[in-house]
Amino acid sequence: MAKPISFNIEKRVSDRLGRAGVINTPNGSIQTPAFVTVGTKATVKALTPEQVSELGAQVVLANTYHLYLEPGDDVLVEGGGLHKYMNWSGPTMTDSGGFQAFSLGAAFDKGVGKLIKSKDVEDERDGRKEISTDIKKLPLAKVTEDGVEFRSHIDGSKHFFTPEKSIEIQHNIGADMIFAFDECTSPTASYEYQKEAMDRTHRWAGRCLEYHKKSKNSEKQGLFGIVQGGRYEDLRKESARTIASMDFDGFGIGGSFNKEDMESAVRWVNEMLPEDKPRHLLGIGEPSDLFGGVLSGADLFDCVAPTRMARNGTLHTLDGRINITNARFARDHSSIDDSCTCYTCRNYTRSYVSHLFRAGEMLGATLASIHNLHFIVKLVADMRQAILEKDLPAFRESFEGKYYGGRC
Repeated sequence: MAKPISFNIEKRVSDRLGRAGVINTPNGSIQTPAFVTVGTKATVKALTPEQVSELGAQVVLANTYHLYLEPGDDVLVEGGGLHKYMNWSGPTMTDSGGFQAFSLGAAFDKGVGKLIKSKDVEDERDGRKEISTDIKKLPLAKVTEDGVEFRSHIDGSKHFFTPEKSIEIQHNIGADMIFAFDECTSPTASYEYQKEAMDRTHRWAGRCLEYHKKSKNSEKQGLFGIVQGGRYEDLRKESARTIASMDFDGFGIGGSFNKEDMESAVRWVNEMLPEDKPRHLLGIGEPSDLFGGVLSGADLFDCVAPTRMARNGTLHTLDGRINITNARFARDHSSIDDSCTCYTCRNYTRSYVSHLFRAGEMLGATLASIHNLHFIVKLVADMRQAILEKDLPAFRESFEGKYYGGRC
């Protein structure tokens, strides 16, 4: 029986793990490396699916946790699945919901995310510190061997995700590529807890794979296993060996990293994962990190940063980020980025977009989101072209020299 997902490598980076390839899915092909646009609730905020496609996005990722709570995976089944429900004809992905256990549990009160600077790392004996909310004076999330018990951030109702439940929900949503249920720990968690969570993730991976293979959905949805292990080399390598030994269709690299060591950590993992299956680096969207991920062998990336930054008025340009709400842009009638060919830059000025934000007009978020997503999607597409032309390291040096101005 043919696999629902296949991957072909077209060109490799000399002396590095980077590669350009093609992922084939039931709903189209993805030229890699590629940036995956995040459409959390079956929508990319402020944009229509047609706009997302026109700006160059190849694939959209939706969020299992959020779609389960609202509108409910049963509603997506009634609506014909994710593609039909949101009117997106290209490839799709869903995450497992495991990251929400992290963001609403271990790291909820710490203001930390996927990356942390080494000077900010402090070990904890227990990486599961909980916090009360105004919804109910109870913990939002509790991790057990069986799964994760959590309370809805919408109404405080109690729910329980097992590995099997996560896969069932993702089957109902109907994305082309889905992820095994994992526990994503805080960057501040101790070595002991990172290992405990990693071992549990491996056991959950086996349960996800078993449940998936018993379903007819395995014929049309590819299941990716997730590598964990935090910032520790021995744990990362152990996790990569374990997950690689399982019959997944692709792999996700999850968890938290030291900002300074992310590139090395991704390389540790990808040196052990099979070459003939795609690798997705979860939750990474900073340009320098995207370059590092590509050179270290990752094929796909997703992050909410481009649209989140856009809604706050922060825009990418080749010369670095700008805050379009600053007074200096009020009478600047040039385009946001003279080198950009996106719809926003072709048709609107810095002055106009600045006016929209200062006036509180919704169109500002739309035009800014189109630009930021186009910028990041094109940047990763340009990395692919640089691999094909054998000059990715040179392209990185040139881009980062302008974008960070020597600050990278």
